[in-house]
Amino acid sequence: MGRADERRARQRGGRRAAPSNRSSQVAVDEGPTVVGQGRAAARRGAKGGKGGKGGKAAKKSLIRRMFTWKKILGTFLGLCLLGIGAFIVLYMMIDIPAGNADAKLESNVYKYSDGSVMTRDGDVNREIVDLSHVPKDVQKTFVAAENKSFYKDAGVDLKGTARGLLNTLSGKGAQGGSTITQQYVKNYYLTQDQTVTRKLNELVISLKLDREKSKDYILAGYINTSYYGRNAYGIQAAAQAYYRVDADKLSVAQGAYLAALLQAPSQYDWAAATDTGKKLVQARWNYVLDNMVEEGWLGKTERDAMVFPKPMAPKPAPGLGGQKGYLVKAANAALEKQLVAQGVADNAKQAEDMVGRGGWTITLNIDKKKQAALEKSVKDQLTSKLDKKKRTVDGDVQAGAVSVDPKTGAVVAMYGGVDYYKHYYNNATRTDYQPASTFKPVILAAALDESAQTQDGKAITANTLYDGTSKRPVVGSDIGFAPENEDDQDYGNITVQTAMNKSVNSVFAQLGVDVGMDKVLKVADDLGMDTADLNAVPAQTLGTMGASPLQMAGVYATLDNHGKKVTPALVKSVEHISRTVTMPDPVGDQVISREAADTVTSVLTGVVDDGTAKTSVRDNPERDGQKVAGKTGTSDNNKSAWFTGYTPSLVTSVGLFGESAKDGSQVTLTGATGLIPGVGRINGGGYPAQIWADYTFGVQTKVTKFDLETDQGAAVQPTATPTPSQTVSETPSETPTTEEPTETPTTEEPTETPTTEEPTETPTEEPTETPTETPTDDTGDPFGGVVGQ
Repeated sequence: MGRADERRARQRGGRRAAPSNRSSQVAVDEGPTVVGQGRAAARRGAKGGKGGKGGKAAKKSLIRRMFTWKKILGTFLGLCLLGIGAFIVLYMMIDIPAGNADAKLESNVYKYSDGSVMTRDGDVNREIVDLSHVPKDVQKTFVAAENKSFYKDAGVDLKGTARGLLNTLSGKGAQGGSTITQQYVKNYYLTQDQTVTRKLNELVISLKLDREKSKDYILAGYINTSYYGRNAYGIQAAAQAYYRVDADKLSVAQGAYLAALLQAPSQYDWAAATDTGKKLVQARWNYVLDNMVEEGWLGKTERDAMVFPKPMAPKPAPGLGGQKGYLVKAANAALEKQLVAQGVADNAKQAEDMVGRGGWTITLNIDKKKQAALEKSVKDQLTSKLDKKKRTVDGDVQAGAVSVDPKTGAVVAMYGGVDYYKHYYNNATRTDYQPASTFKPVILAAALDESAQTQDGKAITANTLYDGTSKRPVVGSDIGFAPENEDDQDYGNITVQTAMNKSVNSVFAQLGVDVGMDKVLKVADDLGMDTADLNAVPAQTLGTMGASPLQMAGVYATLDNHGKKVTPALVKSVEHISRTVTMPDPVGDQVISREAADTVTSVLTGVVDDGTAKTSVRDNPERDGQKVAGKTGTSDNNKSAWFTGYTPSLVTSVGLFGESAKDGSQVTLTGATGLIPGVGRINGGGYPAQIWADYTFGVQTKVTKFDLETDQGAAVQPTATPTPSQTVSETPSETPTTEEPTETPTTEEPTETPTTEEPTETPTEEPTETPTETPTDDTGDPFGGVVGQ
C-alpha cells in the first residue's frame, strides 16, 4: 500500500494521527481487516470506552467551540449594546426635577424632657448670591478643591460613579469621586440616600444638566447650596460666619479655606477643631492652592506668599445663647453618630449635612428644673466671684458639668460654659484636660474586679496595707516611677481606704502596677473612658489621660448602678418626616461585678466623710443626712480641678479648666477669684465640690441610702483589721465613716490634722484640702504624672 492509500485508509478509520511504523507494517500485512478495527477503535474512543482519551478530547473540543474569542467578543458587545440601550431609555425617561424638599431647608426643634420647647435653631442661615458677586479666583478655589476637570468634563465622573455603584451594591458605603455637577444634583435635586436608584438618577440628571445649563450656573448652585458648618448654607452665609465679610470681599486664601471646609465642616472648623483637625484643614488648604497653581489659575509667587487665614470666632445663631447652644450642638452630635451607626448615613459628613438641613424634632433628656439649678449653682459658687478686670487669671477659668440619672443614663443637666455666644467650646464634652485623682476609683475597681494581689501575693481589699511613703519607687514595673505625695508627705503603712481618702499617689501607683496597667486601662474603657490609644504605663495611675465631665459622669454612674454600664444619653427621642432613628439604650451589660462596684462606692463615702471633700460636702448644711460618694482631683500645675460625686439616684461631674483667654492654651487656675489665701490654689474639694453640693443638695430633696453588697469600705463596719503594728493609726479609717460627722474626728484627727488644718485658709474655701493639694502639682514628674488630688 502506498502512502496515499495508507493516508486514505487512516481517514476512513477515523484516526487522528499517523500510526507508528509497527502499526503501519501490520496494516500493510493485514489489509482491510485492520481498517475495520480502526473504525471500531474510533467509535469506542468517541463513546468513552477503554480508550478514554478520545472522550476527553471531545469535551475539550466542545469547550473550545463554545468559548471562542469571537463568541466572547460578541457577548461582550451584546452586553454593551444592551447597557447602552438601557441607559438611553433611562436618559429619555428621567427629566431634571424641581428642587427637592430637603433643599427647602427647615429649622430643627429642640425640646426638654417634658416636651416643652427649649429652642429652635433659628431660620436657615442661607442667602443666595449671584456668581458675579463671588471673585473669579475664589470661584476657582472650589473647582481646585473638588473637581479640577469641571470646566472640561461632561458633568460626570464615570469611574467614580461606577465605583460608587459597586460599593453601594456590596455594602461598602459612600465613596468619593463625584464631580461638582453630581454633588450639586445630589444636594439640590435628589437626596443623600446611598442607593443604586439615586446614583443612576444622579448620573442621568448630571449629564442632562451639563448639556442644558452653563458651567457658571452649576457652580453657582453648588456653592450656594453646600453646607459649610456653623449653620451656614451657601458661600455668603459662610463668608459672614467665618470672616465677617460678604462673599464679594473674600480673598483667595479665605476662599480656599471655605472650599477646604466642605470636606468636613465640623472637623475643620478652626474654633472647635482638634489639633489633628487643624493639621488636616491646613493640609487641605495647601492642596487647594497647589492645584490652582498647577491649573494656571494662581501664580506661584502669589501662592508662596499666602498665609493660612485663621477664621474669626463663631457668632452663634439667635436663640442659642446661654446653655442652649451647647445643648443643641451636643444633641446634634449624638444624632449624627446614631445616623451613621444605623446606616442612615454612610459617614460623619453626610450625617452632619442631614441634621443641618433641618426638619428634625429632637427631645432631650434635660430636666428643665435641674438644668436651671445647675446653671444657678455654677453662677453662685464660681462665676459671680470672677472678675477678669481685677485678675487676668479670672478670664482663664472655664467650668463644665454633667448630671446623670444612674438608673436610666439620662443626662438631666449639662453646663457647657459661661455662654455659647462667648465661649463656643463645650466644657462638658471636651476631653483635653486631665481628670487627675478622680481616676483613682477606676484603679481600685480594676483591682477588685480582677481579684488582683499585692507583690507578696495577698488579695487586694479596702483594708490592704500599702507603703504610703512619698517618692517610693513602684515595685514590679519595667518603667521606673516614684510619684510624690501631696506636700511630699510620708504616710507609712496605710490602708487602701485611707489612701483613697487622702489621695495618696504612691499607694495608687503601686496598686496600679499590682493590678497590671493593661487591665486598669481595659476596665477604664469598659466603664466609659476612651483609653484605646493610651500607653499602659504607671503614670496613668495619676490620671494623666484626657477626659470630659460627660465621660467621668458615665464612669461614676456605672459604679452607682452596681457595675452595669451607663453611657450618658443627652437625646431622648428623635422625629423626622421622612426618616426613622432609634436612639440606643443608655444602660448596657454588667462590665464589672456588683461587689467590685459597690465596694468602690463604699470606699468613696470615706472621701466625702473623712477625706478631701469634708468641708464642701460632708459639712454642707444642706446635706441633711444624704449619703454621698465621690472623689476630688487636681491636675498637674493646677490646670484642672474636679469633683465627681453621687448619691444613689444622681451622679454629677464638675470640672474647672484653665484655658487662656488669648490663645486657648492650657494655663493654671491658681489665683482665680482672689479669695483663697496663700498661693490661691483651686482644689477639687473647693469650688468644684461646692458647685456639686449646692446643686445636688438643692435638687435631691429626698434622702436616700446606698444599697451595697459588700463588707468592705468606709460605708460598712470592717470585718478585718490591719496588722497589730497598724492598729492604732489605721483603725479610724475603718470606722463607719458615712455616719454622722461626730463619729469621725476622734479617730481621724491624728492623721488629718497635719494635712488638713491651714489657719490661713478661710472655711469656705476648703481648709481641709489646701495643704493636700498645693505643692505636689509642681513636682515636674518626668512622666507628666498628675500629683494633685
